Amino acid sequence: MQRIVHDVRSVEFGEQTRFEGGHLCVARSEVTSLCSDPSLATVRASWVSPGESARIVGPLDAVEPRAKGRGSAGGVFPGFVAPALPGGAGATHVLRGSAVVVAGFLPRAQEAVIEMSGEAAALSPLAATHNLVIEFEPAPDAPWEEVEAALRRGALRLAAHLADAALDAEPDAIEELPGLAAPDPGGPPRAALVVNLQTQGAFKDVFVYGRSMAGALPTLIEPGELEDGAVVSGQYGHPGLKNPTYLHQNNPVIAALRARSDVALGALILCPEPVDQATKELVSAHAARLCRACGVDFAIVTKEGGGNADSDMALKMDMIEDLGMPAVGLFAEMSGPDGTGAPLVAPPARATAMVSTGNYDERIALERVERALGRERIALADADATAALELPTAVIYAALSPLGWGRLTCRELGQCA
Repeated sequence: MQRIVHDVRSVEFGEQTRFEGGHLCVARSEVTSLCSDPSLATVRASWVSPGESARIVGPLDAVEPRAKGRGSAGGVFPGFVAPALPGGAGATHVLRGSAVVVAGFLPRAQEAVIEMSGEAAALSPLAATHNLVIEFEPAPDAPWEEVEAALRRGALRLAAHLADAALDAEPDAIEELPGLAAPDPGGPPRAALVVNLQTQGAFKDVFVYGRSMAGALPTLIEPGELEDGAVVSGQYGHPGLKNPTYLHQNNPVIAALRARSDVALGALILCPEPVDQATKELVSAHAARLCRACGVDFAIVTKEGGGNADSDMALKMDMIEDLGMPAVGLFAEMSGPDGTGAPLVAPPARATAMVSTGNYDERIALERVERALGRERIALADADATAALELPTAVIYAALSPLGWGRLTCRELGQCA
């Protein structure tokens, strides 16, 4: 497939949504129309850009604006915006450097922050984008499940609408994106990417083609399907470990494999993260069998969530190794503020290749900011949302991303420079 890239360099509100010369103008009336729902009393839109003295408090999900090129089959966000049919072919337009971010309160949503300036800005991928922040108030007596579903639909419709504005614009780049590499005796080693998706019920769920992945067995898809938004987040726990829709659209492991010539992506496997041991073992066994059936040489395993998800990773890595393929896992550590505690809740028994994406418990100092969006207070610190704070890295949105985005890791003291 092709990725048609339009770089967003400046943003504003105006009378009509349009994109020209790197400038994205959005009509507030169109935002309200696309996000309106009986379960939402109000919807407010604000722009916040990289480097601003601003903080997004309570970010729930983030979506990169994308739309299918004219004449391309299928559509974006299948199951929500487009019909739930296989995507990943043709041309997809991307407004790179922008995101739609929903922020506010939902039950079971653990408190998160995105710093748009200061040293902590480097820790979240959404600090580097122009963010159209959607704040909301639920309608009186509206069930929270309906509020959450309305926010998801609105954010996805809005993201597709913004990208539609660029369909006739001159692109900044056209990127050819390969699909899965077929077995080739003379070719480079082929990797399987096993992506674990959080499936722990309402507000801690991930959707594939508009349906919860809970109860499913591992599924083989093409990387282009991720590009078109086949995987959408509805998971709001463990913000430092969260994989927002934005990161599924821009899967960092796939990007890293595409950038190399000495390895190729041979399989992309989506898996649920069940809560009971027997189902964890069943899913892990099927994931390992899919890796073997695809004839890959090794596997990379990612996850979403905290300690419970460690066991899903560990089981899959061990079972993949048992079938003769090396497996490497991306784990965030939970080793206490000083880093001396046990790093993993459930480490593999036999697999030994693990990459750290940082320490969940390490404390981070945040500077005072001029404005905050999403919430007026940070409950975890019992402080005003604009105040100078010290918080655990676990609160910084996607800072410990087990999908591989990020600038954090952990090393033995003797290995530090």
